[in-house]
Amino acid sequence: MPKYKLEYIWLDGYQPIPNLRGKTRIATAMPTSLSDCPEWGFDGSSTQQAEGHSSDCMLKPVGLYPDAGRKDAFIVLCEVMNPDGTPHPSNMRATILDVPDFWAGFEQEYFMMKDGRPLGFPANGYPDPQGEYYCGVGFDNMGSIARQIADEHLELCHAAGINHEGINAEVAKGQWEFQVFAKGSCKAADDMWVARYLLMRLTEKYGVSIEFHCKPIRGDWNGSGMHANFSTGYMRDVGGEEYFKALMDAFDKNRDEHIAAYGPDNHLRLTGLHETQSIDKFSWGIADRGASIRVPHSFVKNGYKGYLEDRRPNSQGDPYQIASRILKTIAEVPTS
Repeated sequence: MPKYKLEYIWLDGYQPIPNLRGKTRIATAMPTSLSDCPEWGFDGSSTQQAEGHSSDCMLKPVGLYPDAGRKDAFIVLCEVMNPDGTPHPSNMRATILDVPDFWAGFEQEYFMMKDGRPLGFPANGYPDPQGEYYCGVGFDNMGSIARQIADEHLELCHAAGINHEGINAEVAKGQWEFQVFAKGSCKAADDMWVARYLLMRLTEKYGVSIEFHCKPIRGDWNGSGMHANFSTGYMRDVGGEEYFKALMDAFDKNRDEHIAAYGPDNHLRLTGLHETQSIDKFSWGIADRGASIRVPHSFVKNGYKGYLEDRRPNSQGDPYQIASRILKTIAEVPTS
């Protein structure tokens, strides 16, 4: 009889952004639901989540994903809990408001790195300036393995049931993007963390690391974002200009709270250049990629109904913290 590998993954207690951790549990039966995945403990003193004299932390399964990267395997996404069953202070997933009709899509940009520099950068100096790399083709633009990695990652995500909606090479050399969309308060953030795990594990065999920092290459090179597209049932079905403007006022009022939740070192990226608004300003604009929030043409044409794009979250941001902050701000605006 086959044995099954269940890779329990979780977020550690490092700040300002947690790291992914994982360990494998062997099972004699194939899991068909979360009820087949028992809670499991780990040493929190090794992950900045407990003291050595009381080191036990618990892993509570919250997501089950087929793992095509290993034979007879699954990924079990977990929340970190205290031994008494309460959420651990590092558990940002537990801070997300329960809004079942929340839809979210994250656009994850990242750099592939080797020997301390982006793939395709020469050992000394820089490649040709930005221009032909975005959605480009050919060895001079793409290099030898970047597209292979992005394509393999796409297949792993689809096999895992992640709604990986697209991939493309980005503006800077060695920079790529994938997009994840899901329905439910936590689902898109769950899927994004699993997608990140699959990408980082995949590139181990290529000797390539993934750089999520929002501005790894200084100068006239695009930074990396994780634009957050979002809507609620009310935004999609009712909306209206009055509600939209009240929502934008709430986002403006909570500007500092959003920036704090949107990833570290964002001041290096949100400069007002390279399709960003300055970090100390809030703005919205129709089809404006230099605004804090981009309003699609379709949103206005449909009577101010649909989804909006917050362009401030950066590539290293924690999707749980981002979703949590967006939902808290939306909750401040009356719907009647």
